[in-house]
Amino acid sequence: MSNPLARRGFLVGGAVIGAGALVTACTSNEPAAQPSAAAAPSNAPAAGSGNDTPGEKVVIGFSAPAADHGWIAAIAKNAEAAAKQYTDVEFKPVEPTNDINAQISAVESLIAAKVSALVILPNDGQQLNQIARRASDAGIPVVNLDRVFPDKLSYRTWIGGDNYGMGVAAGHYIGKRLKDKGVADPVILEIQGIATLPLTQDRSKGFADALKTYGFSVTAQQDAQFTVESGTEVAGNLLQAHKKIDAIWNHDDDQGIGVLAAIKEAGRNEFFMVGGAGSANAMRDIQAGTGVLEATVTYSPTMASSAVRLARLIAQGKGMSDLVENEVPQSITLASETITKENVAEYLPLGFES
Repeated sequence: MSNPLARRGFLVGGAVIGAGALVTACTSNEPAAQPSAAAAPSNAPAAGSGNDTPGEKVVIGFSAPAADHGWIAAIAKNAEAAAKQYTDVEFKPVEPTNDINAQISAVESLIAAKVSALVILPNDGQQLNQIARRASDAGIPVVNLDRVFPDKLSYRTWIGGDNYGMGVAAGHYIGKRLKDKGVADPVILEIQGIATLPLTQDRSKGFADALKTYGFSVTAQQDAQFTVESGTEVAGNLLQAHKKIDAIWNHDDDQGIGVLAAIKEAGRNEFFMVGGAGSANAMRDIQAGTGVLEATVTYSPTMASSAVRLARLIAQGKGMSDLVENEVPQSITLASETITKENVAEYLPLGFES
């Protein structure tokens, strides 16, 4: 893919290369070298179908929470940037909001406008499930972004990060570091995002499962609501409650700004910390190597770029050109990379700003 923006659309924020390659394949015009004719089976499918070639004009509606958070802001920017790459796409975003009823009303307006496809990042999948189902029942394919709708009939395709895998990546980094240091019975703290969300619960489960393989467990866990202010408050409380800490996993680099501020204020540095999502701020801290933040595990907002591209293919009746199947898959899960000082230079230009 020669377009630099298109490439950034799939790799920014540290999405795992393998997963990025899978989704990039849906628009690739230059497939990898094929085996020779003698080696290929006679019934082998044709190579890439040129999905970037302009096709039927489609209108893609887009709804997401308010961009009051670096990751959410990057979601909106990635979606818009992806849509602008196609002359056959009319991008129709609605006002972003953190109010459930307002988001339902916004999606209702897109259904009434009879858009060709919908990309929805719901504030809460459970509460937005009914309106997504209404869109699907009206014949409008829904690409469910990240926070999943519980009813599979409510969406055509889901694309999102691997929340469980994110926790696993953080758990393995912390577990291995503590084992290598010979720490026994470590104090490990976990600062979640919004505790009631399934994505947070998946992250926590992955973290606990990975730590268990080293014989470790989480000492204390508290949620910080994905905000800087809450991150500061929660971290301050945890620091006061634990006079000795060995490691902290903070689920979200945006709230991590507040977490790190509280740590600096307390003058604590006897532990190391792992972040989450892959923000540019976190990467710069990791690169500097002067604080407690040693790593972050990615959860890339580039999934929004991919969601828009998938919505276009679905609305135009196309599949992913590097796959044998004629239809876009029902679900695509991106993987989580671990960014450390050793590889941060590779990812830093691709991080999102908090």
